[in-house]
Amino acid sequence: MKLSQEHVGRLEAFLGKIKTETYPEPPSYGHSQITMEMVERLWKLCGFQPGAAVLDVGCGQGVAMKHFAERQCDVTGVTLNTVDAEVCRGLGYRVLEMDQSFLEFPEQSFDLVWCRHCLEHSVFPYFTLQGFHWVLKPGGWLYIEVPAPDTACNHQNNRNHYSVLGKTMLASLIVRSGFTLVETFDISSQAYIGPDVYWALLQQKK
Repeated sequence: MKLSQEHVGRLEAFLGKIKTETYPEPPSYGHSQITMEMVERLWKLCGFQPGAAVLDVGCGQGVAMKHFAERQCDVTGVTLNTVDAEVCRGLGYRVLEMDQSFLEFPEQSFDLVWCRHCLEHSVFPYFTLQGFHWVLKPGGWLYIEVPAPDTACNHQNNRNHYSVLGKTMLASLIVRSGFTLVETFDISSQAYIGPDVYWALLQQKK
């Protein structure tokens, strides 16, 4: 299928609308704690070495980037939110304003793509996952963490959550994108309005 100029224009206008619906993501204790624990878990399981090329997709204000930098990784962050990008740059991190579905990196650039609480912001997650596969080196790792639907927090109603998928649907898209699922687990938390659940999935490029 070849997109006409009219279709391209409509898509670009839609993506522009999506960008206006982003919001800054300042650090919070709960998310910072989970991030620290998950980075540590990855390092033990995947055996990354200093110098590993890491892409932090939806990097927020640098919570995960701090842990990658402390491990002497070559870390790059991407975000659509200008405020978050400026905060990260002020901390000395390399961050680009870029849509997660249209990553502008050469093929096989990274050892790890870290995508924590960002894939649910994609309007076409299958296409986004294909892009993650493209930028990963053979044998590279992808960590995805997303909110579960229909918890007390009702993440599916968030104004810029567009793909709060069921777990089996998400896993199916990941496998179809060329990954081998290595580990999946639930992360339970307690929000002020009730119990919440995040789904974590670790996969490797075949």
